[in-house]
Amino acid sequence: MAERPQEEARVEDLPLSGIRVLDLTNVLAGPYCSFQLSLMGAEVVKVEKPGSGDLARHLGPDPALNDVGLGASFLAQNAGKKSVELDLKDAEGKAAFEDLVRGADVLLENYRAGVLTRLGYDWDTLEALNPALVYCAISGFGQTGPDSQAPAYDQIVQGLSGMMSITGSADTAPLRIGFPVSDSVGGLMAAFAISSALAGRARTGRGAHLDLSMLEASVSAMGWAVSNYLISGIETVPMGDQNATAAPSGTFHADDGPLNIAANRQAQFVTLCTVIGRVDLLDDPRFATRDLRKIHREKLNDEIDAALADRSAGEWASKLSAAGVPAAPILTVAQAVESEQLAYREFFHDVPFPGRPDRVVRTSSNGIHLDGRPLRPQGPPPLLGEHNGELDELRRSGREHDSIRAGAGS
Repeated sequence: MAERPQEEARVEDLPLSGIRVLDLTNVLAGPYCSFQLSLMGAEVVKVEKPGSGDLARHLGPDPALNDVGLGASFLAQNAGKKSVELDLKDAEGKAAFEDLVRGADVLLENYRAGVLTRLGYDWDTLEALNPALVYCAISGFGQTGPDSQAPAYDQIVQGLSGMMSITGSADTAPLRIGFPVSDSVGGLMAAFAISSALAGRARTGRGAHLDLSMLEASVSAMGWAVSNYLISGIETVPMGDQNATAAPSGTFHADDGPLNIAANRQAQFVTLCTVIGRVDLLDDPRFATRDLRKIHREKLNDEIDAALADRSAGEWASKLSAAGVPAAPILTVAQAVESEQLAYREFFHDVPFPGRPDRVVRTSSNGIHLDGRPLRPQGPPPLLGEHNGELDELRRSGREHDSIRAGAGS
């Protein structure tokens, strides 16, 4: 594979350079959001509970890492951030927090709805401290409504969104999607909302209060599964490894294992039949149109599987892709991570392991290349309280911002 040396982008050249994010979040949805902002150049200051910090520090498959507060779940989403410890129930902690708010551009939290308000920091209070603040609260169900106080984890939201009911087959549904999709979608939607609010602030000078519901973000991301019901009154049913919108489109079986084929267009169906040596299927009245193929999906799939049985999934994927029919083998997570495509795109990056210069942490980027270069974490994940020594400077910066704003308003 050809090497692609890239000059690393300087932080000051990134779109969110100069933006300070005060991050009060835990575990995944919030940290995933602030990680995206960090990759875009923002300075992210994690405000963590003294002594224990982000719960993700103790989550992951390696008990030894969990015990020292560097669980894999934490390492994966927090590279390049700073960590300070503050007790928001303590008078000195509150005073420090208020100074930090005065100097922040963004305040991000994912407490249960109303928790920050009960600590004394509702939107009116935060806006008075910093009228230019973009405040984003991520919660399971939003800050209002009958379910706003209900506890929410990713699996709970998956179930309430309807996505579990359509995952799996008629015999196996409902199934949890195999990764925390509601957390991830919620984090991405929050990062989008914050970036939009910052763009709006550049025009108006005003901050914004963003109320992000993971449930609503998840339903929004479900696409046709929701729109088919809203627009046509058709309820989506679980179809396992098949694509309900087209046929043949789904998982098929070659000599050595499964592969995905998506012949969603008529021309692709014609090409598929030609490549696999079954042009006779084109004359079968059961498969003449898109809608007829969906009705007779099982019979069509059986015919295609029989034709694929004499070659490997990799061979068929190469032939079909070359002919213009989307096709690919089904990889394990390990195979996907080690794929040539991700390596070529420099998707993974090694950063120093916290407190261990002899070791590295391999982290993901986000798939965005800026001016031809992949976005990279700007440093290692922080040890708990690693940047407590910078707290006085961060507070001073906040007070200076407040003084400048007061002078501008006089």
